[in-house]
Amino acid sequence: MRAVSKDFLDTLRGSHVAVFRARVCETYQTGVDPVGVEVPILGGDVQAASTAKIRSTLNLTTSHEWPKNAAGLLAPYGNEVFVERGIKYGNGRTEFVGLGYFRINNPEQEEAPVGEVDLTATDRMSGIVDGRFLYPRQFAGSMTRGALVELLVTEVYPDAEIEWDTPSLAAQTLGRTIVAERDRYQTLQDLVTSLGQVGYFDYRGVFVVRAAPTVTGSPSWTVDGGANGVLVKMSRSITREGIYNVVVATGEATDTAPPSLAAVADLNPASPTRYGSRFGPVPRFYSSPFITTNEQARSAAAVLLRKSLGLPYQVDLESIPNPALEPDDVIKVRYPSRKRSFSLRTENHIIDTITIPLDAQTPVSMRTRKQYGEEIGDVTA
Repeated sequence: MRAVSKDFLDTLRGSHVAVFRARVCETYQTGVDPVGVEVPILGGDVQAASTAKIRSTLNLTTSHEWPKNAAGLLAPYGNEVFVERGIKYGNGRTEFVGLGYFRINNPEQEEAPVGEVDLTATDRMSGIVDGRFLYPRQFAGSMTRGALVELLVTEVYPDAEIEWDTPSLAAQTLGRTIVAERDRYQTLQDLVTSLGQVGYFDYRGVFVVRAAPTVTGSPSWTVDGGANGVLVKMSRSITREGIYNVVVATGEATDTAPPSLAAVADLNPASPTRYGSRFGPVPRFYSSPFITTNEQARSAAAVLLRKSLGLPYQVDLESIPNPALEPDDVIKVRYPSRKRSFSLRTENHIIDTITIPLDAQTPVSMRTRKQYGEEIGDVTA
């Protein structure tokens, strides 16, 4: 969860005044207080998903004028929108939470020439996705992984900031010559995954490389009903579609080194999809030339397996908006155990997707999966 004050979290549980701000930035910036032109917000939302190629998407309606030419503020030629949602306290103080930088992709105006303008914008990963190589690239085995991440990102964003939560991983060499065809994004993601990490542009506009979130963390927020509660609506479903309980990761390359290999499975006795249970074996296979050791293969497999832990029990929640919440946050969900019951059932869940509205009337919507705890281990055929 993004850092906010205790006052912020306490105030969300009572009557409060929500405030919103959008600034269009004409230069590349990072941080939570960029220089930009403020535009009115008439509505919209920010949607974020932990497993999406582009983590966050903005839909924004504004009364700002339609771009008259390529230099117009809302023209889709590189300008970004930095969006915030916050609270205005009774003493007049305002506390904002940054939701991210979003590249303007599609301005639309249904009622021309003076109607509202609808913007669709995406986070900075969209530039990495778009920036495919013009021709196949070769990277020397002596190159460090940190240097390659920097190259892949700064070729698109020369002023980008990159943060590693484990700098020693950035100092590791590739270990073999890597040939990449044309997909910059997939090259970057394979590199990060091989280290047991995840990589994305966060709400500050910084490309972060950090350990994959586990499903065993303490809840950062409680979604509950009743007095001072924030729960508006809850629905749930169970499905086995798209679920896997074991991941087999291998290293692939054209050199003569023996391929690295690891298989990691869900071994938690409390998990309904446990490997070896009646659910049955459902493997996912993954290969990458960046995997050069069995340990890297195991780390990559564990990252991918964590994305499935807690499924197939999914819950859709609507609650009073907490804009500090992000995908992969652990939350506590408390709700009546049955209709007209005074007893409450409490479960920990992991947020997979979240939609934060940019108006004061709409609740936040989340899709979560139940936290059964993490107990993963190596398996053999």
